[in-house]
Amino acid sequence: MTGVKPATLAKRFVKTLKVPTGRLAGEPVRLAPYQNRFIDGAFAPGINVGALSVGRGNGKSTLSAALALGELLGAWSDATEREILIAAKTQQQAQIAWHYVASFIRTLPEDVQAKITIRRQPRFEIQFDDDRGPHILRAISADGKSALGSSPTLALMDERGHWPLAQGDELEAALLTGLSKRDGKALIISTSASSDAHPFSMWLDRDAPGVYRQEHRPEPGLPADDVASLITANPGTKYGIGPSLKRLKADAALALERGGSALSRFRLLPRNERVQEDSRDILISLDDWLKCETDALPPKAGPCVIGLDLGGSASMSAASYFWPETERLECYGTFPSNPGLDARGQADAVGDLYVQMQQRRELAVMGDKTVPIVEWIEEVLRRAVAENVACIVADRFKSAELGEAIDKAGNRAPVIWRGMGFKDGSEDVERLRRHIFDGRVKSKESYLLRHAFSEAVVLIDPANNAKPAKGRSMGRIDAACATMLAVAEGARMLTRPAAKPGRLRWA
Repeated sequence: MTGVKPATLAKRFVKTLKVPTGRLAGEPVRLAPYQNRFIDGAFAPGINVGALSVGRGNGKSTLSAALALGELLGAWSDATEREILIAAKTQQQAQIAWHYVASFIRTLPEDVQAKITIRRQPRFEIQFDDDRGPHILRAISADGKSALGSSPTLALMDERGHWPLAQGDELEAALLTGLSKRDGKALIISTSASSDAHPFSMWLDRDAPGVYRQEHRPEPGLPADDVASLITANPGTKYGIGPSLKRLKADAALALERGGSALSRFRLLPRNERVQEDSRDILISLDDWLKCETDALPPKAGPCVIGLDLGGSASMSAASYFWPETERLECYGTFPSNPGLDARGQADAVGDLYVQMQQRRELAVMGDKTVPIVEWIEEVLRRAVAENVACIVADRFKSAELGEAIDKAGNRAPVIWRGMGFKDGSEDVERLRRHIFDGRVKSKESYLLRHAFSEAVVLIDPANNAKPAKGRSMGRIDAACATMLAVAEGARMLTRPAAKPGRLRWA
């Protein structure tokens, strides 16, 4: 090709296309700044993989189809017998993306259309013939075997964040292996996956050579109807692409009113956040937790319950303090000092969140590569030295090492061991939810708890019992577990009958 950059040629080609359907049908395609930015990044020299995450309805499919068609027609590539693969979760979704390409073709000049053959049987293909062809575009689903043996020059992974894990990983591996045969390029365009552990999230979170990353995701912990974050997740709104701001605000209000899975889906799709789509898998939704935060904290009065969650050798440990009579809650986390909070935040893909927690006195560091258990327990008890500690509640699985440390720290309060399985865990999950739903938990603004509850998930058995689970590899949910233990035990204390005074009997 000429000395013009591929990104420039790609943008020029897209702008020659006409909108095939909708209210703007027949008008030239216009690229919004975020779309120009993605093309510049994904088609830069040395880039093999371009990953884009943006809210639903922001022109992802249109952009993918336009770039797929440009590669097919050789708008910036002179490779012989080019092969373009559009991959999606299911064959039906792959066909939808394929139909976008076919729609664009109908707007091309007739002499170009004459060189194109569209096939729907036995599989969805589009063929373009020239002196270096034939060139083929195919739609495939998340079945790795369907891509084996291919040698694509361009692969588009549509809505990668919602592919099934096993089949999705197999297809992705097959595509990347095929692309390497011809120095091809992969474009991964999707709304956010539901967790940090999903492969699409890892593409966005981990810096790697040859990978361009662009993510339009708002800061965690914000209300669902926060206008600035809605615009962050929907950068096309300002340019007439996708839903208008008025519609987004109306949808946010409806999702907040309905709550549950409707609110989770709104956060996952239009807000482009990493949350579980099904509310049954959520311990407490972030929106329900935000209702617990208040500037008017009740006093520390009456018995205090301490919930402990001892982290692994190098992870966070957390302690929650709950006063059942006044409904006050406090929670503090502790990390080992090595690696530092800034480096740990980058590794966990939360930026400077841990540093902010430390500045807000919600998070402390102790020890080197591990948190020393005895010293940590001593600090936990020191925070409650003036309180009437009714009991300490902790995970039975950690009873050996934690029990020894509690004894060495000089604790005199009774210790209650709770399981995290379906028996104890289901009861504790339900008591925590009831207390929070009833507005019986009051806390100051806490980044630590916001992050923990936005990450905490539960597993469901066939009887619909829930138990807490660390369902996200980088999610620090220790504070949520400690809070669940403290609040659940406090709820049990309130339901126990008060001890009756003994009777005097005269002889």
